[in-house]
Amino acid sequence: MSDFKQIESNDDLKEIIKSAFDTELSLGGAWGYTQALATIIEANEHTIPLSQLEHTIASMRAYLEMNMTLKQEDRYGSININEITREQIKEGSFLYDKVTYEITAMKEDIYATFINEYKESYGKEDFDLNGHFQRRKKATLTRMVTYWYEVSKVL
Repeated sequence: MSDFKQIESNDDLKEIIKSAFDTELSLGGAWGYTQALATIIEANEHTIPLSQLEHTIASMRAYLEMNMTLKQEDRYGSININEITREQIKEGSFLYDKVTYEITAMKEDIYATFINEYKESYGKEDFDLNGHFQRRKKATLTRMVTYWYEVSKVL
C-alpha cells in the first residue's frame, strides 16, 4: 500500500494531537495538504525553532496516515522524515511556510523481521551485513510530501 488517505479535519487538530500523542500544541486549521488547508501555528509555547515544531507536526501527520489509521497488517513503522525544501510565501497579511519532506518507512511486520534477523545474526561469520542492509533499503517506502503551515502569528 503506498497511497495514503488524507487525514480529515474539522478544525480539531489540537484535540486529535492531544488524544493521539498526549501533546498540547496551539494549532488550528487543517492538516496542511494545500495552502487552503494549511495548519495554522497559533503560538509556539515550547519556544523551539519553528522548523523543529513544523517537523514535529509533519511527523504526527505521517504517523497518523501511515500507521494509526490503518489496519494492523497495513501499518508502517520506522517512519523517518527529512526536510528537502522550504519556501516562505506571503499572501496578503498571511505568511506561509511550504515545506517538502521525504518520508521513509517500512511495513511493520517486515521491519520486525529485519530487526530480528540483525539481532540474531550480527557478529556471526555467515551473516551478510551488506546484503541485509541492501534488502532493508529495497523494502523501504519513500514518499515526497508537501506540508503547508500558516505562520503569521509566530513570526
